Amino acid sequence: MAKIIRKEIRKRGFLGWLFLLLFLGFNIFMAFGLFAGVQSAATGPVASDAEAAGRAIGAAIGGGFLLFVWVAGAVILGLFAVLFRGRKTLIEETVE
Repeated sequence: MAKIIRKEIRKRGFLGWLFLLLFLGFNIFMAFGLFAGVQSAATGPVASDAEAAGRAIGAAIGGGFLLFVWVAGAVILGLFAVLFRGRKTLIEETVE
């Protein structure tokens, strides 16, 4: 007995590829920025306990701000990447 298999295929246009690449590039850039910022804040000698506490507080504030910008940008670009993914095409295939 023949079995019908249906596949859903989407073909992205120029804007779809543009937003997808922007989304991926933004996430890679923000990951690099976050890890580089945390790594640079964790290295280096400190002269006193106050300086160590200030560096830790500054790193936490900076990391939190970067996370906020990362999430906001990823949500916005992710929505555009999903909205511009292209028209849906159904392909039917008969398998025996």
